[in-house]
Amino acid sequence: MRDALYNKAPAVGIIRLKMSFKFKTAKFVTSAATLSQCPTDEGAEIAFCGRSNAGKSSAINALTDQKGLARTSKTPGRTQLINFFTLDDETKLVDLPGYGYAKVPISIKEHWHRHLDEYLRDRKSLRGMVLLMDIRHPLKEFDKMMIEWSIDSGLPLHILLTKADKLKRGGQQNGLLGLRKHLPPEITAQVFSATKKLGIKELEKSLTEWLEP
Repeated sequence: MRDALYNKAPAVGIIRLKMSFKFKTAKFVTSAATLSQCPTDEGAEIAFCGRSNAGKSSAINALTDQKGLARTSKTPGRTQLINFFTLDDETKLVDLPGYGYAKVPISIKEHWHRHLDEYLRDRKSLRGMVLLMDIRHPLKEFDKMMIEWSIDSGLPLHILLTKADKLKRGGQQNGLLGLRKHLPPEITAQVFSATKKLGIKELEKSLTEWLEP
C-alpha cells in the first residue's frame, strides 16, 4: 500500500505543475456586456468577483504572472464588462464587473447587477467563484450577498482577503480567523497580496481542484 501511495504522489505533483503552467499561459479572449455575448457555454470556468477596487484584476495578473493581462485601474468601477481569459480550449478565468462604487450612474449599476445575476444563475460551465474582499474592510453588503448566493446555489466559493500586505502578519491572521467565524465549513478563505505575491500557491491549489476533471 505504501508503495502504491508513493508511486501516485509524483503523478499528482505533475498535474499541479501542469495547471500552474497553464495559469501562466492565460490569454485574453473577449469581453461581454450581456450573457448572450459570452463565449460558448462549455468546458469549465472560474469567476473572480468582488466590490469595486477589491483587486480582482490584480489577482488575475498575479495568478497568471502577467502584469498587463487583466486591465487594472486606480479608479473604482472601471471594469464594466465580463472579461474572459482562456487557459486552454476547455478552461477559462472570468473577471466580473466590480460592484458598489458610488460614482457609477444608477443605470449602469442596474445593468451590471442584472447581467451579473444572469451570468451566475445561468452559466453552466461555471465551476466556482473567487470572492475578493479588502482584508481591512471585509463582509460588506455585496460580500454577504455573494456568500448567501453561493450557499443557496451550492456553487463552490473561495475567498481572498486582498491587500494583506497593508497589515502585519498578526493582523492578517486575525482578519482571516475573524472572517472564518462567519463562514460555513464548505467555503474556504485565505490571505492574499498581489503586490507581494502572497498566497499565490494556495490560490493555484484551490483552482486546480475545481478545474481538474
